[in-house]
Amino acid sequence: MKRDFGTTAKGEQAFLYTLKNKNGMEIAVSDYGAVLVKVLIPDKAGNLVDVVLGYDDVNGYEAGTLYFGATVGRVANRIGGGSFELNGKTYMLTQNDNKNTLHGGTPYYDKRMWMVEEADEGHVSLALHSPDGDQGFPGAVDIHVTYTLTDENEVKIHYHGIPEADTLLNLTNHSYFNLSGHASFDVLGQEAMICADAYTRADAESIPTGELVPVDGTPMDFRTMKPIGREIGTDYEALVLGQGYDHNWALRGKGYRQAAAMYSEQTGIEMKVYTDLPGMQFYTGNFIERENGKGGAIYGKRQGACFETQFFPDAVHKEQFEGPVVKAGEAYDTVTVYQFSWE
Repeated sequence: MKRDFGTTAKGEQAFLYTLKNKNGMEIAVSDYGAVLVKVLIPDKAGNLVDVVLGYDDVNGYEAGTLYFGATVGRVANRIGGGSFELNGKTYMLTQNDNKNTLHGGTPYYDKRMWMVEEADEGHVSLALHSPDGDQGFPGAVDIHVTYTLTDENEVKIHYHGIPEADTLLNLTNHSYFNLSGHASFDVLGQEAMICADAYTRADAESIPTGELVPVDGTPMDFRTMKPIGREIGTDYEALVLGQGYDHNWALRGKGYRQAAAMYSEQTGIEMKVYTDLPGMQFYTGNFIERENGKGGAIYGKRQGACFETQFFPDAVHKEQFEGPVVKAGEAYDTVTVYQFSWE
């Protein structure tokens, strides 16, 4: 189902595409920013609960600065110093996070109109032409993002692109999940699990040092389910610098596998995260402050948690990290799945 989602400041008409499955799940995606606007899950009482933070119309996403539901690229997370070297040439990017580049820099992918290539009740495919030099990155590339809602209650996000020149590609989804409902309280009482034995240590500007730190015996240990807020206030370097959880975990294994899980006892809704990428940023919404959201909701600090699958931050500057360099003519192709169940 396609409906009007408002008009941008430039006069562009945005639409909202609703997908449904046989189990009563619904999701909604907009062609503005390829953003994930709604994820509606039946709770244990049979009521539909919207579990992602967001806005009522395109103008909210246009004005928003928190990346709600955003498709982020060309390179998610941070690139230290706002520049990188590739094939002997230095490329300068937007320094939009102190002197660093965050989420590709401007113009952001989630502030652009995407072209809808296909849409039906089960999937919507969107495309964005990113020219050579876009955000400072080399090589033109047509980015394709497909959202599919399966009857296995999976929100499957497939990213694909073939650059015309060697470049960096590392796309992610920046949805904030609250499994008690987007308008409920913070997520600190909800539980999370991350399939990782180590995380990437970062400096005060969230740029990795290159060091992998074992989670064992630290507040970063989410190898078994625990309340998100149990240790978030601990006097531990990573949590002090990040003002809570905002770190990349080095996921166990390779290939497509489970990365994380989240659970709300209040609704009985559980989410499992799957990816084929090496890392995942777990971010607890530490910087949300009285944000006007959907349906009159006012979002506050830590009202949602992000599970951003990715190559490690600043991997282009760290030889020991698997890098996001994609060669000319080669396919960047990756899948992330958020799978839901309810009691």
